[in-house]
Amino acid sequence: MKKIVAASAIAVLTHLTWNAVAQAQEDYPQRAVTITVPYSPGGTTDYVARMLARQMSEVSKQSFVVENKPGASGTIATAAVMRAKPDGYSLLMNDTTYAMLPAVFKKLSWDPVRDIAPVSNVASTPVILIVPANSPFNSLAELVDAARKKPESLTFGSGGKGSSTHLAGEVFQHQANIKLLHVPYKGAGEALLALVGGTVDVEISATPTAIPQINSGKVKALAISSPQRLPQLPDVPTFAQAGLPDYQVQNWFGLVARAGTPPEIITKLNHLVKEAVADPSIRSSFEKLGAQAVGNSSQEFSQQIASEIDSWGRTAERAGLEKQ
Repeated sequence: MKKIVAASAIAVLTHLTWNAVAQAQEDYPQRAVTITVPYSPGGTTDYVARMLARQMSEVSKQSFVVENKPGASGTIATAAVMRAKPDGYSLLMNDTTYAMLPAVFKKLSWDPVRDIAPVSNVASTPVILIVPANSPFNSLAELVDAARKKPESLTFGSGGKGSSTHLAGEVFQHQANIKLLHVPYKGAGEALLALVGGTVDVEISATPTAIPQINSGKVKALAISSPQRLPQLPDVPTFAQAGLPDYQVQNWFGLVARAGTPPEIITKLNHLVKEAVADPSIRSSFEKLGAQAVGNSSQEFSQQIASEIDSWGRTAERAGLEKQ
């Protein structure tokens, strides 16, 4: 009789636990959710975050709002989210830069793998090398030739030391056997404005940020890292076509929470992201700007981040990047 009672109690507790999990997942979110972007407004990460927030708000019938906290290659915003309560109401939208941070900084205030709960990779995009509209360079070969003749005579802008735009530029220099002078900004948006204004000579940007500027004639595109030319930019050659076949850098833009966030909340967020990026208007908007909606599982995104931390670490070491 005691065994029967115990078994019944366990069954009741299990049922109650699953009900609680299901209820928590169903009830979330009950108030506004903040998505922190670690860069200034205007960059691709900010753009993707705002499109995602708008669609997730519509899907969930609750507000998802974007807050920008630029500076220190994204570490300021990331540290703030890592200090927040792990309840799913403080999220981080970051990009490939996140996987580069361990290669840039000697010490971070959080563990880049253990202290996050990845939600989903939202979108991916090739990168594109752009120059000001009045630049004398009309091809990648011309740019590379000038840079080889006078090392560090040309400047390249980035969204900050250790950012994805920075290390993408380092990879480019390594493969092209050139040396450019790095000029870091607080975000990709600021770096792009500097390029448009002619303050810097070169930038390697994510395509969603660059395409509007290319179409408006404010900048020129010399090469793109996609396997084939983009329909949106049929006149822009791939890096392979332009003479650098090994340059295959891609950017991702993903959503993470702090470790310790209840698994059922992560599952709910993952479902919301997938539903949001499955919307035809979102996919179309991404595609028009050269980005592809992803929406993978939390586990897949977690594995991707860990793998890229290793690979970008090797890239930074090869480039001789000294940790701060």
